[in-house]
Amino acid sequence: MVKTLRCAIYTRKSSEEGLEQGFNSLHAQREACEAYVLSQAGEGWLPIKTNYDDGGFSGGSIDRPGLKALLADIEAGRIDVVVVYKVDRLTRSLTDFAKIVDRFDAKSVSFVSVTQAFNTTSSMGRLTLNVLLSFAQFEREVTGERIRDKIAASKAKGMWMGGMLTLGYDAAERTLKINQPEATIVRQIFERYLELGSVNTLARELEQQGVRSKAWVSLEGKPMGGRAISRGSLFHLLRNRLYRGEIVHKDKVFPGLHPPIVPAELFDAVGAMLDQNHRQHRERPTRAGTSVLTGRIFDASGQPMSPSFGYGRHGGRYRYYISMPLQLGKTKPSDEVIRRVSAPAVESYLVAQLGRLMARDDVTPVDLKSLIRRVELRATETHLVLDADQLFVGQHPALAQQALERLLQPDEQLLSEPGFPNSFRLVLAQRLQLRGGRTWINGSQGAAPAQSSLGLVNGLKAAHAELASLKASPLTAKDQLIEAAAPANLHQRQLSRLAFLAPDLQQRILCGAQPERLNLRIILKSRVPLAWADQRAWFESYR
Repeated sequence: MVKTLRCAIYTRKSSEEGLEQGFNSLHAQREACEAYVLSQAGEGWLPIKTNYDDGGFSGGSIDRPGLKALLADIEAGRIDVVVVYKVDRLTRSLTDFAKIVDRFDAKSVSFVSVTQAFNTTSSMGRLTLNVLLSFAQFEREVTGERIRDKIAASKAKGMWMGGMLTLGYDAAERTLKINQPEATIVRQIFERYLELGSVNTLARELEQQGVRSKAWVSLEGKPMGGRAISRGSLFHLLRNRLYRGEIVHKDKVFPGLHPPIVPAELFDAVGAMLDQNHRQHRERPTRAGTSVLTGRIFDASGQPMSPSFGYGRHGGRYRYYISMPLQLGKTKPSDEVIRRVSAPAVESYLVAQLGRLMARDDVTPVDLKSLIRRVELRATETHLVLDADQLFVGQHPALAQQALERLLQPDEQLLSEPGFPNSFRLVLAQRLQLRGGRTWINGSQGAAPAQSSLGLVNGLKAAHAELASLKASPLTAKDQLIEAAAPANLHQRQLSRLAFLAPDLQQRILCGAQPERLNLRIILKSRVPLAWADQRAWFESYR
């Protein structure tokens, strides 16, 4: 008995032209393929009813709904043979075709072209397919070259070859005509930039005035533009040589057939000011406080930590490194990964460590950029990936590394680093302490500055004030104590626990010497032991 082979017919047409007709190219392809399948009925071939058609889709891409449906059914095991009118109906890309055939082979699916009369079940069929596709790819590339040459020749004659419309012009048969109201706005923008000398200031001013970019409708009927002019768009507008009456093709400039909007003198003056401002920005000396670890520092989960700045109540400027999840608001309250760290604290710590290991006292934060390739801040360790070539300048690498290993502390390690050539990983034992929302490095070479927790201090004051109002404070003399009811409010009852902490623990809170992970919320939500010895052990558990 002959085995039944389920045949799927795939059709494609590059353009949508003619698809509205009752009998179009897709129908013609399907009819020819059905006739071929019928001629193979003796071999058990049977066409399936599902249509796999792509009308208006280029063969240069595999992002086509009909092709996706075909491949999905192949993966599901519903198809045995794929039939097309010509090979290039499936794809014009040799790379894409190789991928598709691999998927066919994985499911033992044959591929047949009606007009070329071969299939992929034989090695000769595979060879012929590759040759045909090579010619199809060649034809496509030659066509692309012809189109590019035509565009270059047209632009050399000053013709506008389409694209996004720019403010001040309307399209008119292969050229541009001036839109007078918009052209007036364009000239005002150029003149105003010469007065202000700042693109940022000009962008804010245009937004306040309600000036919008060019609004137009695409060939597909989709509204485009009509938005506030961004800083980047404003730079492009001020550099756009269309306004000078010129056409640009790659790095060549040609006189355009369209009329200019901006006089040449005004356009050149604006360009000169843009160039001058750009040079001044690049030549500006690097200010103190630049975050030298930008692009090199990561948190324990591998997320990059970017520089950020804040200002205190008295105008002081503070620098931090903040990880991406925290900036995007994607962290959870239970997240224990360090997401923010004081930039000066980390940089000073690393300078001290590298100075110790290199036996140098002239290491500066700027040197970190050349010495360090990667920094990973973990809960109990800091991992540094160091550039061996920079660290051991003028020294034999093996001997220098041995000398470095002798300088390591017992809890420090020197490991190989396969991810970076000529590098190694240095593991430093340290602890990160949290103070006032900031993270400080605390290790063998440095410690976090003592800083009181405002929440704990205020909570301690409130606890004593509450119990004093009830004549039940531990500070009240014994002969003045009276029997009093407990505070009625749950929060007040929880808060009163602070007043019954051991005196030395209360003193540590006032001095800012409490464990780094301990805060008021934890005390209010926890069962704090009553015995002072147990309280001290409980305190230390939050180190």
